[in-house]
Amino acid sequence: MQRRRFVLSVFVTTVLATLSNASNLITMPIKNGFITHSGEARNGKHLTMKGVTANTLDMKIGSADTDGGLAVFEQIGKSPNGGPPLHIHADQDEYFHVLEGKYRFQVGEQHFPASIGDTIFLPRGVPHAFIQLTDHARMLVTYQPAGDMEAFFQETAQWTLPPSKEEVARVFRAHGMEVVGPPLQVE
Repeated sequence: MQRRRFVLSVFVTTVLATLSNASNLITMPIKNGFITHSGEARNGKHLTMKGVTANTLDMKIGSADTDGGLAVFEQIGKSPNGGPPLHIHADQDEYFHVLEGKYRFQVGEQHFPASIGDTIFLPRGVPHAFIQLTDHARMLVTYQPAGDMEAFFQETAQWTLPPSKEEVARVFRAHGMEVVGPPLQVE
């Protein structure tokens, strides 16, 4: 009888411990919709990148809005012939929808031209980069899950001097990405 009681208590304790952690796996449904108008940022802050690009990012849907599920930014391209270094997101898929202008993307070994109306998917764990090919460009950028991208963009917007390659790599790494190559060049 003692053995049965012991086994039962171990089983119940294990189940209760598992259930106490289950709340971390369950996301609360979003109860209220919202709109972020054209030209506005959800948090009221237009982030102008410094160092890697000179683009402006407006958060349209934030991590807090989706319990970390995704983040969506509108990127206003102000960096003709510029873009981020080749990098990897270990834990996030990324996709872009071009609203204006032209870009070229590298995803793994593949290169894709992208223009108005095109959508490109960049899976997690695959090296990728893009280059803006026109003077003006604009696209929606989505990260799923949201990860630490809001903090990454906020940090890079604070740079006052062009960062060294080492500083760029350090900041990417601090926000869950790894720089694995230089930015793309115009062909």
